[in-house]
Amino acid sequence: MSRQTAQRTFPFVANIGGASISLRLMTSADRDAFQAFIQQQPEDDLFFLMMDLNAPEGLARKLRGIQAGQDTTLLAERDGQLLGYGSLHHGETRWFRHLGEIRLLVDPSQRSRGLGKVLAQEVFAIARELGLRKIVARMASSQKGARRLFENLGFQIEALLADWAIDRHGKTQDLVLMSFDVSGFHD
Repeated sequence: MSRQTAQRTFPFVANIGGASISLRLMTSADRDAFQAFIQQQPEDDLFFLMMDLNAPEGLARKLRGIQAGQDTTLLAERDGQLLGYGSLHHGETRWFRHLGEIRLLVDPSQRSRGLGKVLAQEVFAIARELGLRKIVARMASSQKGARRLFENLGFQIEALLADWAIDRHGKTQDLVLMSFDVSGFHD
């Protein structure tokens, strides 16, 4: 079944790192596959997600966001196996209605192949179609790979908030807030 955002039609297949990878929008029918993907990811990668997607309520909250139109999640898969996702969270607060928040998670076996970049670019395009002006990304200071990815995509650091994040060992970390001007993006 084909689904469309304002101008993009999903699913479609992209050549990423020499492999044919299908990109499609997540629906509630993806609950089990998404949960299996999340359960396979390293604990450190999951810890700083905005909601605990391993918990039934966290996954239910994500699915409610998708149904409400406040979460647009793009899944990447090959041969029926999820390889990663990119999400755009938007519209939850009226005074932030021009902002979207990007969240990316790529399976460690698929990193450094361009999948994260393609997911991010598709999220940028969806944000533009929705009329958003800016995308923000939040990460702990220890997430150096994520920071590099976002810097390479053109994100700029907006703020460094001292000791705003706490890791699973109880150690505080700085929270890095980055942003990207969607109006300057052309796909």
